[in-house]
Formats: sequence, C-alpha cells, structure tokens
Amino acid sequence: MTRAFLFPGQGAQSIGMGRALAEAYPAARAAFEEVDAALHSPLSRLIWEGDLDELTLTENAQPALMVTSIAALRALEAEGQGIETAAFVAGHSLGEYSALCAAGALALADTARLLRLRGQVMQAAVPVGEGAMAALLGLDVAAAETVAAEAAGGQVCEAANDNDPAQVVVSGHRAAVERAVEIAKGKGAKRALLLPVSAPFHCALMSPAAEAMAEALKEVRIARPSVPVVANVVARGVDDPDEIRRLLVAQVTGRVRWRESVEFMAAHGVDETVELGAGKALSGMVRRIAREIDTKAVGAPADVAALAGEG
Repeated sequence: MTRAFLFPGQGAQSIGMGRALAEAYPAARAAFEEVDAALHSPLSRLIWEGDLDELTLTENAQPALMVTSIAALRALEAEGQGIETAAFVAGHSLGEYSALCAAGALALADTARLLRLRGQVMQAAVPVGEGAMAALLGLDVAAAETVAAEAAGGQVCEAANDNDPAQVVVSGHRAAVERAVEIAKGKGAKRALLLPVSAPFHCALMSPAAEAMAEALKEVRIARPSVPVVANVVARGVDDPDEIRRLLVAQVTGRVRWRESVEFMAAHGVDETVELGAGKALSGMVRRIAREIDTKAVGAPADVAALAGEG
C-alpha cells in the first residue's frame, strides 16, 4: 500500500478530542503540553473540558485541531506507524500546517503560534456579519464558478473550496453569497446552504490576513519536509521551503483545491489514506473523489491499535 496522511480543517472540532490518545500515549500528551506552553494558555483544558462555542472560535479551533492531529501521529509513531510510512501528507486549509508539522517542516511550537495568529487575523480581516460562506451540493467547480460570478454583482463571491466532485464552497460578501445560494438552487444544486462560519475564508476579502501571515512567516524557520506536502493552492507535492512559505501566504486568499489534491495523490500511486485527528470528513471526500483508495481515520487509541495491527 502507498499511504498518505491527511489532516482535517475547521469544522471537525469537538470537546474531548484527543484526550484518550493523551491518556494512552505519553508522546501524545507531550504534544498537548508543548502547545499549551507555546501559547501560554491551557488550550488542552479547553479542548477536553471547555465550551464548544469557545473552542470553535477560529483562533482556538485552528491550533486545537492541529495538536489533536499531531497527537494522533505521535501515538502512531509509538507503534511504528509514523511519518516514514507515508509517501505524501496533505491537509485541508489549516490542516496544511498540521501536515507541514507532521513532516518536520515546521516545529510544533511554531505551528501552534502561527495558527493562533492565523485565526486572529482571518477573523479580524472582515467585520463580523459582513462575510459568509455557503456549500453548494450537487454542482462541480465549473458550475460553482458560474454561480459565483453571477452572484457577485460587484461584490466578492468566489469558489473557495473545491472539496469533491459535487461539493464546492463559495465565499465572499454575505449578500453575494446569499444570492449564490438562490442562484445555485435554480441551476440544479441538490442543496445550497450557508455555513456556520465566522468569516469568509479563502477569498479576496482575506487579503489583510494574507499580509499579516506573510510577515509572520518571514520570522519562522521552514525546513525541507521529510515527505512531500500536497499544497492546497497548487494541488501537487512540494518540498522546497521557500515555495512552501509562498504557498502558505497564497493559501489565505486562494482556493483549497482538495479534489485535485486527492487526484494528484491517486495518480502518484496512493491507495490508502489515513486521516489523523478529529472527525472523518476528509475520508468521505476521498471516497467521492477516488473510490479505489482505502480510507482510514485515527482519532482514538483503538484506531491506532487497528492500524498498527495491519502494519
């Protein structure tokens, strides 16, 4: 089997995620402790015992989902199923930072600090209520682009996430996105619905956040990853540190090309994906993109044991 490790993005968070891994594996607990220290705050307590609304705040959700993914990887490493078993790593939006950390391109403490900042500047880029995102189900990316262009009306409305052959997310000014929902229904979308997000991610409205991340990334060491990282905005494997830095900036306003990323991995022999951390959303997308790929998810000790038993 040729394996890729996948790392989820926002929306997968839940109270208690990763706790059983931390209790079962000292290396997983150490990851949570390192992130708490890096952020000078008890993020792990919020993840395990806190309020879901507080955890869902972008500045909390981003580092929280990342450390939960890294804890799952640390548990797998303890069972001999670490990064060396993967041909590629890939993450959805913030998950790209998790993937880079997993592959050794970013230190864990740096990744946590970058994601807290990323959450803060993305939230601050657009006043609350002025932006929105909507999922268009049953339309491919070309149809979604047509809908977005028609809905824009002088405002921003862009295809932000090309998730799978029949799920595209549009992002932009709230009024334009609301227009896109109605237009999509008229063009054959099975469903079109606004998403419960706090800002319009991955569109031109995020330009102030991109500028802030460019400055922050100048100060952070990026090493060559141990395995190629399939980057969201180019949908291919990259391992050059300078290119990674540029792509992380571009990713803030750029499209998450997840469908094409999975197609790239499949074309390069990947026949097994292992989703690390919270939820199984990416595994579902993979199955809709490339049915020949065997999907697994690791979020609890039993999942670690099952994967290690196969190895």
